[in-house]
Amino acid sequence: MDLENAKAQMRKGVLEMCVLAVISEGETYPPEIMKRLEWTNLIVKEGTLYPLLIRLKNDGLVDYIWREGEKGPPRKYFTVSEQGLQFLTELTEGWHQLVHSVNQTLKGSAAAPTENDHKRKRKMEAPPKPLKIEPLPPDS
Repeated sequence: MDLENAKAQMRKGVLEMCVLAVISEGETYPPEIMKRLEWTNLIVKEGTLYPLLIRLKNDGLVDYIWREGEKGPPRKYFTVSEQGLQFLTELTEGWHQLVHSVNQTLKGSAAAPTENDHKRKRKMEAPPKPLKIEPLPPDS
């Protein structure tokens, strides 16, 4: 298996959530989104970002408005819609559940628990909600 391809697929899987998170911070335009993501070491190219923004717009998750640029032509500035904020909230919850599950697995906690483990775990924390991981539709 190609390690770089596997890493790229992981990043691609969370890109929608990250773009929504950046836009949710305030009205922004694509080069600012790319800069913000680059600052967090999540490098995104225009050829990836623009189709994603169009898909988010078509799904009603973001809106945009044309604004005159200080220098040059008008720019599309994006904002997150109410539906987009709700979607981001649910994605974020799912992300935290996934990270928790993966971390537990990587730590070896996914091995078959013993009776003592069950008792101890019940005292320590409630188990995370089960994840519903389904394949993405072909056009994603």
